[in-house]
Amino acid sequence: MAITFIFCIILARLLYVQIAWGADLQELATDQWNREIPVVAARGIISDRNGVVLAGNRTTYSVFLRPNAVENAEYTATVLSGLFDLNPQKVLDKIQGGKVSEITVARQVGKESVEKLVSYDLAGVYYSRDNSRSYTYNDALCQVLGFTANDGSGLSGVEKYYDNILSGINGEITYTTDIIGVETENSVVVYKAAKNGDGIKLTIDMDIQIAAENAIKSVYLSSGAKAASCIVLDPQNFDVLALVNYPSYDLNDVPRDDPETLNALSRNGLVSDIYEPGSTFKVVTAAANIEEYLQGNAKAFSNSYVFNGSRTRTVDSTKIKCWSDHANGKHSNQTLASALNNSCNPCFTDIALSLGSKTFYEYLNAFGFGNVTGLDFTGEALGMLVPQTAVRDCDLARIGFGQTIAVTGMQLACAVAAAVNGGNYFVPHFLKSIVSADGKTVSENSTILKNKVISEKASSLLAEMLEGVVTEGSGKKAFIDGYRVGGKTGTAQKYENGHVAQGKYVSSFCGFFPANAPEYLALIVVDEPQGTYYGSAVAAPVAKEIFEDIIKIKNIERYT
Repeated sequence: MAITFIFCIILARLLYVQIAWGADLQELATDQWNREIPVVAARGIISDRNGVVLAGNRTTYSVFLRPNAVENAEYTATVLSGLFDLNPQKVLDKIQGGKVSEITVARQVGKESVEKLVSYDLAGVYYSRDNSRSYTYNDALCQVLGFTANDGSGLSGVEKYYDNILSGINGEITYTTDIIGVETENSVVVYKAAKNGDGIKLTIDMDIQIAAENAIKSVYLSSGAKAASCIVLDPQNFDVLALVNYPSYDLNDVPRDDPETLNALSRNGLVSDIYEPGSTFKVVTAAANIEEYLQGNAKAFSNSYVFNGSRTRTVDSTKIKCWSDHANGKHSNQTLASALNNSCNPCFTDIALSLGSKTFYEYLNAFGFGNVTGLDFTGEALGMLVPQTAVRDCDLARIGFGQTIAVTGMQLACAVAAAVNGGNYFVPHFLKSIVSADGKTVSENSTILKNKVISEKASSLLAEMLEGVVTEGSGKKAFIDGYRVGGKTGTAQKYENGHVAQGKYVSSFCGFFPANAPEYLALIVVDEPQGTYYGSAVAAPVAKEIFEDIIKIKNIERYT
């Protein structure tokens, strides 16, 4: 009886091993008697809208070691450490540790080092080809492109956002070995090809990008600013044509050993950071007023209405002043157009208060404030907008001229673009198309209309007023003879710990051309310029420089 019971137990155990464990044990056995050399898929190419390569690949190699197959541990450790600048003792400890069947010795090493490795004919050591990322323009567009990890996966920027498209699928070479990992005499070699990643074509125009890079670097150095940045958009579809954040870093020499510096320099501030826009925001307030007047709202002001010439408004016991002292008749008898020209705060306070929080917030929401734009990029900030239920009249008054609200550069650029392009708010984007490894277009990214913010008539009237800002108002330094440029300047005080930071300003200008049918829009932001700090003097000339370069690049003829 006991013998029968024991036999049943053994039989049950055997059946369990065969049936329940069979697949797992078979896999372990196969792994023990087979070795795989990875065949790394080539990462997809990133190019600009014209096919100019921005991120490509260069051939490098990864080196591996199987401790069980090493014949002379000390000699192997010495050779490997010398070739790849490693600690000899640490390499030896890994070889003799007995904890793993395979060790990655080095990644992304050059052909010369691998040729030297081959000459030593080390038992248990082998290599495979991989790919290292190579960036054509070094630091240009660095915060947009981003960079990859040592294994080739995207860590930031579009490299990360579109990693699933760019990465491809690795293959392998499999061959049979003995129990210690040495290839058998009659080894069967099986090759599984890698599937290379698809490429992506961006909306970026590298000629415009380089022009913007040069202009931003120049103002950064000449103004002694903390930072300077620029977005260039196509207002007709919100293609991002250029984006610059300076200072920057070299994508071919990423400071990986200094995380704090890397995080600061690789951050796309125009997308991920917020600031008080100041007077550039008056474009939105003016747009809301014009549209409401056209719709017959009695609380809106007509284009011929003359605003009170007083320098100060008192709202909720809070005094709101104009930047000008209004002496000698300055800012008197102002219409909306002249209020934009003069950038007079009290006029826009009047508009915001007259429209009221309900109506004004409908426009703020329609223009995308307090929400992401939907840009195809990780880490986009929401901005900061006081909830409508909590907004006070003094808050509403300040929002009217760009205070008590914080925006991203991308939010503001998109809002102004929608205000002057006929009232169409599109989803901004970097991706233009996906391209297969053999150069065929897989798919085109479509333009998405997100919202209709104002009517075409209101947009046309506003664009005409903003052209006046450049021809006769605060934006004169963006004027280009023979070309119709519109825009708005901004000079905003910075706050630290809830208080005005003395002597610290954000100078900005948002301009577009041709004013009657915008094709290019540029937002310039200069953070903490030293000395002269007005947006009219610091930022407007930068936009002019970029627009003049675009005129040359695209061979745009004068309108007169």
